[in-house]
Amino acid sequence: MIKKPFRVGDHVSWNSEAGRVRGTIQKKITSEITFKGYKRHASKDEPQYLIKSDKTDHIAIHKGSALRKIKPRKSDNRK
Repeated sequence: MIKKPFRVGDHVSWNSEAGRVRGTIQKKITSEITFKGYKRHASKDEPQYLIKSDKTDHIAIHKGSALRKIKPRKSDNRK
């Protein structure tokens, strides 16, 4: 089964050192970039995604294989 690619605006979760994190995809990256001092290898066939955390507004980049699409909680819309 081929997974559908993620899209900007998708709500996703991923594992971090602090546990499961939730956020929203801000950008799909399809070429190599340097982010926070590290080279990130991305391509059209294996994109990476720029994600903004729901709780802390922290920005992270992850491969699609590290992400799981989820439904946003109603409380996520509060600020």
